[in-house]
Amino acid sequence: MTNVDKTTGEITEPHQAPVAAFLASHLNGRTEEELSAEFHQLLDAVRAHGKKGSMTITIVVDPPANGVESAPMPIGVESAVKAPKPTPVKSLYFLDDDGQPVRDDPRQMAMDFRTAPTTTDFKDA
Repeated sequence: MTNVDKTTGEITEPHQAPVAAFLASHLNGRTEEELSAEFHQLLDAVRAHGKKGSMTITIVVDPPANGVESAPMPIGVESAVKAPKPTPVKSLYFLDDDGQPVRDDPRQMAMDFRTAPTTTDFKDA
């Protein structure tokens, strides 16, 4: 969108504020504080788990109320963090004839074990 200077008739480009400045000032700085906290939590999780993560910041702009051109535009900021999680610990199981997970291999023959008697007498060699 271009502007025309009324005194000189020159066409000028409007000044565009940096989006970072908008985020820093949104809700009196509360948005920037919340985003920074989420960002550092993401960094900690990536460092702790050695896996990548991501953070998405979405700026949501609603049209002016009732389509009135001079009405204020509601603007919100949303964020989503996908922090890595630790790899869950797994355990090994076998499937029995009914398809149920079991800890002992159903194809392995079972052996009966008995406890050996204990003694404190040792033979000299």
